[in-house]
Amino acid sequence: MNKALNGESHESQTASTRDWRKSMSDNVAYALLVYTGLTIFVTIQAMKGGEMTILPYLALVVLVAGIIPACRAFERRWRDLGDEEAHDMALASQFRRDQIGLWLLAIGLPIGLTFFFKLIFATIA
Repeated sequence: MNKALNGESHESQTASTRDWRKSMSDNVAYALLVYTGLTIFVTIQAMKGGEMTILPYLALVVLVAGIIPACRAFERRWRDLGDEEAHDMALASQFRRDQIGLWLLAIGLPIGLTFFFKLIFATIA
């Protein structure tokens, strides 16, 4: 409240105290939630299409096995920062690059692999 009364904006306070470690950890957690929801939704839709084979279940196993190491790699890079580096605004562009990569993976992997497995199934059948 004192900072607000003295004219300091909330934006400058947030920018100077941003912790890249916590921000990436939060992004990984949210990305995993979105990823899980998409995986379930896309797989359920594939099974509703009359393709009652083991293929959707195989896709789920591949998706789960693939995302965990990838998310750990994104988080590990930022988790290992020291206290000073964790608040260094010079890392903003690198953080944004990793954030975009994480979200592309979380959204693209379930959709892409489901379409890939559907293509394989259509080719085999």
